[in-house]
Amino acid sequence: MTGQALAIRPAGTAPTQLEAYGRLLNAAFQTDKFNSAALAWRYRDNPAGAVIGADAWDGDMLAAHYVTCPLEANIDGAVVKGLLSLNTATHPDYQGRGLFTTLAERAYDLGTQAGYSFVIGVANANSTPGFLRKLAFQEVGRLHAGVLASLPRRFSAAEVQYQGAWRDDLLAWRLGNPEGRYMMAKHGDLTGVWARTHLPFVQCGAFLPGATTLKPAGGAPLAATLFLGLEPRMNLRAFLPIPERLRPSPLNLIWRSLAPGAPAALRREAVAFNFLDFDPY
Repeated sequence: MTGQALAIRPAGTAPTQLEAYGRLLNAAFQTDKFNSAALAWRYRDNPAGAVIGADAWDGDMLAAHYVTCPLEANIDGAVVKGLLSLNTATHPDYQGRGLFTTLAERAYDLGTQAGYSFVIGVANANSTPGFLRKLAFQEVGRLHAGVLASLPRRFSAAEVQYQGAWRDDLLAWRLGNPEGRYMMAKHGDLTGVWARTHLPFVQCGAFLPGATTLKPAGGAPLAATLFLGLEPRMNLRAFLPIPERLRPSPLNLIWRSLAPGAPAALRREAVAFNFLDFDPY
């Protein structure tokens, strides 16, 4: 660690940048999943756009990193471009300097300049207070987490203020995650997508309205379906919640408007949000 001021620069997708991000993120989270293929897929190859973010550099040392991932959502019936708050890490030698807040605000400024109207994310119990107090996010509410006793074949006509706009090219990209394994099938009026989880005989499921031109990928699994998210159009009376003691941490949906094209706040009871909309699997 040098005594010089840190340089704050926009995040990017050059190979040298992705390599530096991988080293920092793998060390911070004690994993190896942030490999070159996974980062290129998430950071560079998204049809909605390359990541928007900021880095703090101490010479050639990456001190801290924060990125958001472009997405599209249907909000009150209109397609709006926004950002998913995603990866962040600070090297141990540089912690305690407020770098996360600095990089996040820089990223949101860059996102606003690039025409993105909001930031949405999922925060755990430890990170939620920082987003609320330091970055002016709204806490929309806790995500449901539980096993579906029966799979939905259609949605009700409940009002939806927010839902992901998963056109076919975006869905194909999302299912191309090199670190994931997915199955997809038509299920009544809906398209069901399932992801392998760390739990035996349990797949995480998402249900999207309408059909897709994508070819089914393996069909519905012979496994229990975990639902992680919010869905006002689905009957959750036949839903078996995961006990709090078995959850690593409650997951909270957070929201920040960046431009007049997005509402100042979301209504939890009118938000449709599933595992495809963030990055658990």
